[in-house]
Amino acid sequence: MRRPAAFAPLRHPAFRLLWLANLASNTGLFIQNTAAGWLMTSLDPAPIMVSFVQASSMLPVFLLALPAGALADIMDRRLFLIAAQVWMVLMAGLLCLLTWSGGLGPWGLIAFTFALGAGLAMTFPAWAATTPELVPREDLVGAIALNGIGFNLTRAVGPAIGGLVIAWFSVEAAFALNALCILTLVVSLLLWKREKVTSRMPREQFLSAIRAGSRFVAATPAMHAAIIRAVTFFLFGSAVWGLLPLLVKQTLQLGPQAFGLLLGCMGAGAVGAGFLLPAVRGRLDRSGLVFWSSLLSALSLLILATLHHWAFAALGMLLYGVSWISAASTLQASAQLAAPAWVRARAMGVYQMCFFGAMAAGAAFAGWIAGRIGVEFTMILFAAGAAGGAIAVRGWRLEGVVATPPATVQLARPEPAAAELRAMLHEGDRQVMEAVRYRVSPADRPRFLAAMAECRRVRLRGGAASWRLYEDVAHPERWVELWSIESWAEHLREAARLTEEDRAILARAAGFHNVEGGPEAARYVNVRV
Repeated sequence: MRRPAAFAPLRHPAFRLLWLANLASNTGLFIQNTAAGWLMTSLDPAPIMVSFVQASSMLPVFLLALPAGALADIMDRRLFLIAAQVWMVLMAGLLCLLTWSGGLGPWGLIAFTFALGAGLAMTFPAWAATTPELVPREDLVGAIALNGIGFNLTRAVGPAIGGLVIAWFSVEAAFALNALCILTLVVSLLLWKREKVTSRMPREQFLSAIRAGSRFVAATPAMHAAIIRAVTFFLFGSAVWGLLPLLVKQTLQLGPQAFGLLLGCMGAGAVGAGFLLPAVRGRLDRSGLVFWSSLLSALSLLILATLHHWAFAALGMLLYGVSWISAASTLQASAQLAAPAWVRARAMGVYQMCFFGAMAAGAAFAGWIAGRIGVEFTMILFAAGAAGGAIAVRGWRLEGVVATPPATVQLARPEPAAAELRAMLHEGDRQVMEAVRYRVSPADRPRFLAAMAECRRVRLRGGAASWRLYEDVAHPERWVELWSIESWAEHLREAARLTEEDRAILARAAGFHNVEGGPEAARYVNVRV
């Protein structure tokens, strides 16, 4: 029997091991979310407090995703992931004990939800950057989609299990089950034999790594498009997360089993859509797929707000799941494909910081509005925002340049002697100024400026702290390109970060130099006086 195309990445043993373990861990995550949301309706049923449960699980990603991405890029990724999971096991265990003892109040629940969210915040960028290590490049898009299918499979199963565990046993039993689920991922990470990446370069410094990642994202239009489209989609779609517990309990007059099953309907829709996505991608580009997913999300919000029957609520959640996996997996794949390996965790950290920040803000804002105009009118308002937002950002195209591995050919460059180089590598404050001098025919000026605009993005993506282009007033054919690098070590990394596309851009700019021998390059190191 032929294996479905969506399952092709599972033929790689390391990916299969971690994918299955992550399946168990994510099941625990949704059991936890279901139990926390339902517990808050008893501790403090105010709409703003119920929405704060979801917001507090998303806010840490907004606050910690970029630092977590920097740490995941400069540390051993396997050990980093293990440490994050151990933290989550401890927090889940403490939450279970406090709930069982009766010592947990509404703000205590929010605090523990935030602490568990902090563990997830540390995990997400590292996990996203790990996927390309587990599968070859030709299976990367499929692996990303399969991660989405697995995540939403647990979204279908986890809430349903959570609702049943709460009804049959207790909320603290659901929290304990979450801790056990996370432990399976810890064991699998311990079994994973990750290949060690060796480098003759010194390890990047934490703050420098954050700055380099931020500059890369700021200079990459494909990342801009993914982030803007994600923020728009998740800001309005997050109303479901913030208001569904109240919709089930107050509007539909149903219990925790129904709450879990409705979340399960969403997961079922997401899983079904995940299997159909390969065929849909053959008909729609990434931008079109996110646009129509946004409109479908608006429709599902409208159904939930206006048709007050469990069957229509189930339909609305099913459609919401379809829209969620279609948009989320497409946007994440776009962001991952735009980032090369050296900065992937940091770039994904920025991306996740933005979309989880949008989700946290949207959930909290939905709760605040619902306290004033009601749950139903709030969801109608967010449905209108989802549709209008999708139209407003449609011009941000996701079909950007796909990052390729760095080129292996190194450019010739004057280097200092070995003793001097060692000194430079260990003196972090010795900033490097790089210069390239061009002679360009005045007739080529407009085309040269267009080429240099692309060069600017290449330099900034590679780690430049600043970039300038100067024209000689007396000799308009003479130009100087200047950019600064934080240290000599960063200057050496700069060459290794250039992709084939980057080198092609630089070569096009150099082609405007009309003097034999090519543009003149020079490097200067700052000297204390």
